[in-house]
Amino acid sequence: MHAEDPVPDLPLFSFNVQALDLGDDVKAFGLELIETESREPVRGPEAASIWAAAFFALAAAESFVLDFFSHLDRVRDFCKAHDIDYREAASRCLVIPQPSLEVLRQLVARFEAETFGLRVGPATQSPDSALENELSHRGLDAYQPAYPRYTFCAICEPSDGWVTLLSESLWPSEIIRRARPALQPFDVYIARPQ
Repeated sequence: MHAEDPVPDLPLFSFNVQALDLGDDVKAFGLELIETESREPVRGPEAASIWAAAFFALAAAESFVLDFFSHLDRVRDFCKAHDIDYREAASRCLVIPQPSLEVLRQLVARFEAETFGLRVGPATQSPDSALENELSHRGLDAYQPAYPRYTFCAICEPSDGWVTLLSESLWPSEIIRRARPALQPFDVYIARPQ
């Protein structure tokens, strides 16, 4: 390469998908959204838009819910102020069923610093009292024994640029296949698992 040759532009962001080893009985994947050059987590409005698009795409045509188990007063107040449907699922669990893409973006943006859950699949069409009670007591650790009942359960930590996805039916190639079209409008490189 000569000094006058242009350097190819790198995508601004990278979306990495990798298998995680959480034990023999758990099938888990890590999804990471980072700035390509700095390798720092992506935060702020653009990150919220990217994560919301990815979550929506990963759910595909299936029903889904968001689970919040901390700072419930803030979540409740935000939902009331923005006319977002929610239900009180247990003593310390608030469930938001099937938000639109725009509402999902707003929720991710507002609660970026929080850890929250995402459940996808036909089982979300009715309350899961056992899981929701466990979420109240154990937080998102409650997903580990419950995730086989769903297409996937995800532990979302947007400010860390990280999602842990638990699924018996998805593989990294399927995660990438679902996410790719939704991420095309953004300057995102999708890294295939090694």
